[in-house]
Amino acid sequence: MSRTHRIHVPATSANIGPGFDVCGIALSLSLVLTVTIPTSPVEPYALPAITYSGLDAAQVPLSPYKNLLTRVALYVLRSNGIATFPSGVTIHAHNAIPFGRGLGSSGAAVIAGVLLGDLLGGLALPRARLLDFALMVERHPDNVTAALVGGFVGSYLRELSAEDTSAASIPLAEVLPEYPPDAGPDWGRDPPPAPRGIGHYVQFGWAHEIRAIAVMPRFELATAKARSVLPESYGRKDVIFNLQRLAVLTTALARSPPDSELIYEAMKDRMHQPYRVPLIPGLSTILSTLTPASHPGLLGICLSGAGPTILALATGNFEAIASEIQRIFADRGVEVDWEVLSIDTRGSFVEEVAA
Repeated sequence: MSRTHRIHVPATSANIGPGFDVCGIALSLSLVLTVTIPTSPVEPYALPAITYSGLDAAQVPLSPYKNLLTRVALYVLRSNGIATFPSGVTIHAHNAIPFGRGLGSSGAAVIAGVLLGDLLGGLALPRARLLDFALMVERHPDNVTAALVGGFVGSYLRELSAEDTSAASIPLAEVLPEYPPDAGPDWGRDPPPAPRGIGHYVQFGWAHEIRAIAVMPRFELATAKARSVLPESYGRKDVIFNLQRLAVLTTALARSPPDSELIYEAMKDRMHQPYRVPLIPGLSTILSTLTPASHPGLLGICLSGAGPTILALATGNFEAIASEIQRIFADRGVEVDWEVLSIDTRGSFVEEVAA
């Protein structure tokens, strides 16, 4: 006998123009885990069996000591006094979120892993504690918070005590160590504890008319590489530029009907997009030439997360907007895929399903 659950985690887009490392939205693409847990002991002991389908499935390691989902789950279990996975668990992951494109694939995997650990351990952790564990692995709150709670979200990391700051600053390799080939069941048994209340957030409103056009170039851009081109410090003028627009944007996107002139200007950025132009062919042209005047229905346009995906918010004329972005990329030899997405307001959830 066994019981089966599904874990649903949405894709996300971070920054949304001026909200660098602050804002994120959950989108209607998802990572779905189907988890089957035996209700009676399975002997001899068997590690979780993992299968994958969907986008980029061939790139995913299937060993539970190497797969990100199960490594995060084991971290959560061991942080709560449970040393091993239950015996005989099977996990099937179906992924619709492309890897390395700025749509929160790693953040979705981390949230799915945290929820998997919570499920396997029967922990029933509150949402705030789930976020703590996610932030010990994914150190920026924008993607994981939006993936966990859904909607349009602003988040920050709380200033911690000296002791908790030390714990939260532990190198990622110690939180989620790469298990060596000869790792046994006792290896990595005592992970560093996660401080409580690391991240805080608020959900903003979102006008029901607004959809997100995601134009996804067919190449990956590692977040680490996209961050490496950013400056260590910023001038006051550029910081004020972003703060002014972010203050307006968080309210403007909730108003119905949306004001395209207001939103278009409020989605401009000087803190990350200008520095990433050399990494993404056509980015400068896309950000400067598509406007609500040239493409009615367009509200604003930005880089999705670290890129290379372009996110265009719009109320209509979706195909014409996507086609123009596609043309600009094609002129530079870059092929793309695109989809019109809704905002996922539910966020992550776990449901029991019939076996």
